[in-house]
Amino acid sequence: MPFQANPIKFGTDGWRGVIAADFTFERVAKLAPLAATVLQESNPNSNLIIVGYDRRFMAEDFAQITAEALQDAGFDVLLSDNFAPTPAFSWAAFAQKALGALVLTASHNPAKYLGLKIKGGFGGSVSEDVTSKVESRLEEYIPKADKKGTLQLFDPWESYCNQLRSQVDIELIKNAITSGKLKILVDVMHGAASTGLSRLLGCDIPEINAQRDPLFGGAAPEPLARYIPELFRQIKEAAKSYPDALRIGLVFDGDCDRIASIDGNGNFCSTQILIPILIEHLATRRNLEGEIVKTVSGSDLIPKIAQLFKIPLSETAIGYKYIAERMLTHQVLVGGEESGGVGYSNHIPERDALLSALYVLEAVVKSGKDITELYENLRQQVNFTSDYDRIDLTLANIEQKNQLQERLENTPLTEIAGKKVVNCLAIDGYKYRMEDDSWLLIRFSGTEPLLRLYSEAPTLKIVQENLTWAKKWATE
Repeated sequence: MPFQANPIKFGTDGWRGVIAADFTFERVAKLAPLAATVLQESNPNSNLIIVGYDRRFMAEDFAQITAEALQDAGFDVLLSDNFAPTPAFSWAAFAQKALGALVLTASHNPAKYLGLKIKGGFGGSVSEDVTSKVESRLEEYIPKADKKGTLQLFDPWESYCNQLRSQVDIELIKNAITSGKLKILVDVMHGAASTGLSRLLGCDIPEINAQRDPLFGGAAPEPLARYIPELFRQIKEAAKSYPDALRIGLVFDGDCDRIASIDGNGNFCSTQILIPILIEHLATRRNLEGEIVKTVSGSDLIPKIAQLFKIPLSETAIGYKYIAERMLTHQVLVGGEESGGVGYSNHIPERDALLSALYVLEAVVKSGKDITELYENLRQQVNFTSDYDRIDLTLANIEQKNQLQERLENTPLTEIAGKKVVNCLAIDGYKYRMEDDSWLLIRFSGTEPLLRLYSEAPTLKIVQENLTWAKKWATE
């Protein structure tokens, strides 16, 4: 049977495919000018496109092909002279008043993937309307222009770092580091966050997994506890060596738009923990305003924190583009997702892990408290206790996905792990809330052949019962 590549399809943020099988020079060269053409139809006053890339295998070569294809189609191109975080290219699109940015990255996906993210001139992920237009016109041929566009190299870091520095008290954080009050450990997961905090803070911040490794050490560059054993080890060592310092571990995904953390005692802190801390910090210590936007997989603590500080709350499907859409029409204090992406309206409508890291560091230094202490204080104020976890199941093929989808649609679940289902929210996947106020979310990944299972409950034991039940349901 002859080989057939998977169709070009945009997921929660961009198109991703296996390098050489789905993701090829030929397809990228065809897709890039088409994406730029669609962007220009809603912004005819610009002809400029930003092209950037991360540290994945041959990402710079794909970026060069992308830039040349755009130039041949008559577009003017600013091509990055180095790897950088995806948010840096979103910022460049906004700052340069460009049509948008095309970023060569597969974010947190495993090493065999590469991808292309389309960012709008407003500085964030484009809407589903835009990507649907691109998909519907894939057979369209974009001819070479009579006059080629220009192609120039640019440094994506300088303007981006200046923008982030303007949002926080850099000297406060730097002084805490140099005085020994604050000890930071950073795992950049071989990705585009490398050198970022050192550039921002103006002092050397040692990094774990700083070298480029297109195989990401054999794991995925995703900020999850199972992928960061060395960071856990070093945090525990730091607890012995720096017992009186505020200690924090930070971890960034492959293209630096997602973040997670480890507290001073070695406990993993996902954005389910960081988002409440960020809300409190921005609302009380920085006196900023705006609503909170969470995705359906976000913790039940977030609405309670919103109520505590009398902040409006809205909820979206999973994928930062949905939060970005809200940020284009509303002032958003914090827009965050369970998987590590957090953004702010005082920046651009884009998740930005380095800015989130700076805010977390600022919160720790200003409060003088460890991140878990900040989190526990908030939970006590709203009288809320919960645990959370997520597991991902690899699907064998599209048939398995279709069968599971059909079961979810046609055979509604009425009982989960021996507990009655009291309601189901179907904004994105199926989120079942049970009679003990725990919840289980079942949804398919928008970028990989995975079934994602999420659960939050009053205790970790109940979380594991829910996830074990869901895994058995999906595989039986």
